[in-house]
Amino acid sequence: MQNNKIFISLASYQDPMLLFTLNDAVARASAPELLRFGVVDQNISDQRGIIGELPFSRHVRYTHLHPQDTLGVSWARNLVFSLYDGEDYLLQIDSHTCFEPGWDNELREQYARLLDQSGRPIISTYPYAFEMVRGTPRYMRYEAKTVVVLRPHTESTLSENNVVLRFSGRHQFSEVHVPGCHLAAGFIFCSGRFIEDVPYDPYIYFHGEEQSLSVRAYTRGWDIFHPANVPLYHLYKPENTPLTTHHWHGDIDTQRSFHSGYLLERSSARLYALFCGSGLSGAYGLGTIRSLDSFIEFSGIDYKTKVIRTPAEGTLF
Repeated sequence: MQNNKIFISLASYQDPMLLFTLNDAVARASAPELLRFGVVDQNISDQRGIIGELPFSRHVRYTHLHPQDTLGVSWARNLVFSLYDGEDYLLQIDSHTCFEPGWDNELREQYARLLDQSGRPIISTYPYAFEMVRGTPRYMRYEAKTVVVLRPHTESTLSENNVVLRFSGRHQFSEVHVPGCHLAAGFIFCSGRFIEDVPYDPYIYFHGEEQSLSVRAYTRGWDIFHPANVPLYHLYKPENTPLTTHHWHGDIDTQRSFHSGYLLERSSARLYALFCGSGLSGAYGLGTIRSLDSFIEFSGIDYKTKVIRTPAEGTLF
């Protein structure tokens, strides 16, 4: 039986915007009573008491972890997924997000329209930016005439030793959803079944997170669509500005059982094994509904020959 509930996945790392994001999601939802939050708060301070005072606290499943004990973004998002409890929909965002009024109904309606094209649609792209001005979010609402399509960055290449790619958003004129080969971890909306069908690989550290998820989803029969209208916004960090709250920054990193350097190397090797080596067994490996060769033809990202080509005609552009 359909419950129309949305499970909102929030893996937060020392983020002062977490409470803002929770409150804004509820305040701007058409049906806030149907929202359920899974929060893994990687923070020096346990905010359980503050969360408990929120008027919607019974809808927040909160877990606190000291930053010293965490092993990266995919590890944390894997833990968030364990807080899922059968909600119809999954919305994964970052903990520095703001929303348009009625964002929840908008995403449900987009999803319903896509069911005519796919039995397992995923709505995802890089959200547009917002900024905080004297404590108030400010953003520019874009007319839904272009779609941000995610493609490998022009300076990013595949090599014999490393298949981790950087991706960028390219504007394509369209008023409808555009099929894509890559998802954005900071904005995913799909069926809640995704959580059990494509679980996060906790051994992927940071870079390669979206590649692993995208290809594993594709080979399990899920279809990525980039939307013309994204009813939420992301607080991006200023370019070329290091943040002291990065997982790999500072003294905390030296206190962990696994340092960030090792986690990056392990993650890169794991991604290489998934795409170019003997593969990964079990839930973190490729699916059986579609092949890696099918993904290569669809996307133009050839992990076998280490060449990035223009996608097959009629697919992505």
